[in-house]
Amino acid sequence: MKKGENAPNPSLSWRRNLRRLSRVGIFLGFDPRRCLKNLVGIPYLLRDWVAYSRKGPRRNFRVQFLDLFPILDERSQAAGIVGGHYFHQDLWAARKIYQRRPRQHIDIGSRIDGFVAHLLPFMPVTLIDLRAMQSTIKGLDFIQDDATELRNFSNNSVSSISSLHAAEHFGLGRYSDPIDPDACFQFMASLQRVVAAEGRLYFSVPIGRERVDFNAHRVFDPATILSAFPELTLESFSFVDDEGALHEDQDPKRLPRLEYGCGLFEFSKHEDTAE
Repeated sequence: MKKGENAPNPSLSWRRNLRRLSRVGIFLGFDPRRCLKNLVGIPYLLRDWVAYSRKGPRRNFRVQFLDLFPILDERSQAAGIVGGHYFHQDLWAARKIYQRRPRQHIDIGSRIDGFVAHLLPFMPVTLIDLRAMQSTIKGLDFIQDDATELRNFSNNSVSSISSLHAAEHFGLGRYSDPIDPDACFQFMASLQRVVAAEGRLYFSVPIGRERVDFNAHRVFDPATILSAFPELTLESFSFVDDEGALHEDQDPKRLPRLEYGCGLFEFSKHEDTAE
């Protein structure tokens, strides 16, 4: 090892290998981590079943074997999920948009039951996604389209736009989209093109050891993302680390070593760069 290089992190290597084994198991229809939690939970289930039955429940609420519905992995969980990529990124972007209050917001591929739902109580949203959406939701306009080129939008036309945890999937075929190794970068170029002068782009992708975990997603070095938006100005950068904790207002050039974090980029376009 050369002088000045970071020593390998045994904890990081262990988590990385466990994640890889879990992926193989899930691909084969078996989640090893959940299976282990369920096995640990069986004695508690039997204990609680006996205790419940001894307390003489009403006739219709007596435990019947064929009606068992065991949930065995939630005993030690917290009250809710307060952490991780989606929790932090959805609140991060929604707060910023709420502060600016644009008349209209465009989103590409973000979670409807997370980020988009945060926006709908106070403003209309137009969502673009390759996948179909069957439901009709008040305040939400939906366009089913491949957003790689953003053909429905002219240059410098969108004052508020977002894409959270979506660009990393473009061109991998995961959602029946055409295979194209450069599709994610074409999409970023399209985002840059349509942002209006003094407009805002809210953008997140996995960050860490740069790679493609085919066909799930890509992971980017933050420098790669910054270089993909040369005409935009970085207004703020935050990130979620490997443990799921949020670090706000950071320098993207001075990050700890990450395996699978999430970078939160707020970009603007100034008048002199809008043609």
